[in-house]
Amino acid sequence: MRIIGGRLKGKTLDLPARYSARPTTDFAKEGLFNVLGNEYEFEDLKVLDLFGGTGSISFEFASRGASRVYCVEMARENASFIKKEAARLGLDNVVMVRDNVFDFLPICNEKFDIVFADPPYALDGLETIPDKVLSRGILHPGCYFILEHGDEHSFTAHPCFVKEKTYGRVHFSFFEPKNDA
Repeated sequence: MRIIGGRLKGKTLDLPARYSARPTTDFAKEGLFNVLGNEYEFEDLKVLDLFGGTGSISFEFASRGASRVYCVEMARENASFIKKEAARLGLDNVVMVRDNVFDFLPICNEKFDIVFADPPYALDGLETIPDKVLSRGILHPGCYFILEHGDEHSFTAHPCFVKEKTYGRVHFSFFEPKNDA
C-alpha cells in the first residue's frame, strides 16, 4: 500500500501481518482523489476520516496539504498503527481519535470540508451512516460526505445523494447536506 499523491507520493505503508482492516485499493484511491482534485484545493482543508482502518485515506489528504485530518478508528491495534505511521511520515496534521464512530458523531462539534467513511462493507446499519453524518451538521455547505461501500448498497434514492463513482468493486457515494439542515 502506498501514498499516491502529494508531497509523500510513493511512500509505502507496511501493514503488519494479519492486519484487521481492508484498505481502499490504490486504483480506487487514485480515482477518488482525481475526482476530488477537480473540485477542491486540498491545501487548508479540514477532513474527517471515519472508520480509519489503515489510515490510508487520512494520509492521502494530509500528504496533499489538508490542514487537519481527524482519523477515527475504534480498534486499538489499528489506531496505534495509524498514529505510529503518521509520526514516521511526519504528518503532524493527522489527529488520531480512538473511538467508536457511532459514539464519536454525537459529540463532534467541529465543521469539516470533507467527511469520508469507509466502514466494513458487511457492517450492520451501513445504510444509516449517511443520515447519521448529515444530521449532525458537521459539513460546511456545499461540501461532501463520501461513503465507500460495495455492490450490495445503492444510495441513489437518498435525498442528499449527488453522485456515485465506481472503481472495480469499490463504490463511492457522494452526498451534500441540504441547505436547510
